[in-house]
Amino acid sequence: MAVTLGFAMVQLDVSVVNVAVKAIGASFGSGVSGLQWVVDAYTLTFAAFILSAGALGDRIGARRTLLGGFVLFTVASVLCGAAPSVLFLVVARAVQGVGAAALGACSLALLNHTFAGGAERARAIRWWAVGGSVAMATGPVLGGVLIAAVGWRLIFFINVPVGAIGYWLAARYGRETPRALDRGVDLPGQLAGVVALTALAGAVIEGGARGFGAPLVVAGYGVALVAGGLFVLLERRSARVMLPLWLFRSRVFSITAGVGLLINVAFYGLYFNVSLYLQRAEHLSPLVTGLSFLPVLVGVGASNVLAGRIAASFGVRRTLVAGAVLMGAGSGALLAAVSEPVWVALVALTVTGAGIGLIVPVITAALMGSVEPSRSGIASGTLTALRQTGSVLGVALFGSMLGGFGLTGGLRAGCAVACGLAVCVVCLSLVLRRC
Repeated sequence: MAVTLGFAMVQLDVSVVNVAVKAIGASFGSGVSGLQWVVDAYTLTFAAFILSAGALGDRIGARRTLLGGFVLFTVASVLCGAAPSVLFLVVARAVQGVGAAALGACSLALLNHTFAGGAERARAIRWWAVGGSVAMATGPVLGGVLIAAVGWRLIFFINVPVGAIGYWLAARYGRETPRALDRGVDLPGQLAGVVALTALAGAVIEGGARGFGAPLVVAGYGVALVAGGLFVLLERRSARVMLPLWLFRSRVFSITAGVGLLINVAFYGLYFNVSLYLQRAEHLSPLVTGLSFLPVLVGVGASNVLAGRIAASFGVRRTLVAGAVLMGAGSGALLAAVSEPVWVALVALTVTGAGIGLIVPVITAALMGSVEPSRSGIASGTLTALRQTGSVLGVALFGSMLGGFGLTGGLRAGCAVACGLAVCVVCLSLVLRRC
């Protein structure tokens, strides 16, 4: 229950904020770029710190790191709910993302240590995964209800009792994991990674508002390039590697990790754009917007459940191609349905989500099968970090299209990009056959 609450809080705050963007924007008079930062500040620090959080958990114990994550996430949630300005909210969301990294990195490690038996462990992991899926699916609906009843600030304050219960349960019942004294945080690599990802996301976000030729935007791309190159150099030479580059020597690992990044760019980018479009262009309330997304997330969950059986029957490559085709077909239908009734667009988005839901379990299993069991932790962390990076870039890229082309034009441009990403996933899936 403790680790499930931690994972559920992390997943809930990925989805719940999307239905609050209009209310937050109205509260602070913020434009699209400010709202992009509210969403991306969380996923950015989540992506940037999750590998270091895993290393810290190995070094000082997963239970201790998890408890720290609960405290940081809960305190940051209070700061988010009490934010007096959009800048304050963005900073608080970034702190919340660091807490989420600790919860996400160490919840499964602590569960794996606590339940030693095979059947018992499998059952516990199922409940852990269900908790995250339920939180992700109910996030938009819960957010809509809370915003309609009280206001957007309550979506953050609701984390306080959940975090307190999770902390108490973990402190009371969690058994500390063995410490690996040879593991530790790669501080120079961590700093370079944060700078590179922040500069890249910032350049894309501000490019939509200021123009991509603006000096500040060009400088942002330059900083991202230099910091990214420095990160690669540090990771090749560091004794405490944060992102093991040698993992990418495996073509299966590289292809599946790349697919994970691309599908998150498409899904979270469309999620952000459609949410803002429904509230600003179609004038739907946060509650109705949240309810509108429920079939989409149910479609994702259902295809997640069926993915394993489909892959067992038809093979990994065919399943990935089928998922990519659904993703592309849904995005193409959404492009054509922008001027149609809202329910038509949501059906199209549900098809896109079902395709992505079909892909995620398959690439996860293929990636984990491409490494030795002793490397499963770092491989899983790498995939999670890359997928969260895709979420950051998706909101930044697709949101910048709203700023550049308006609500309708930006949504159509995002759909076209999602179709292109689906084609890329098909191509990578075909290459996977020869691995």
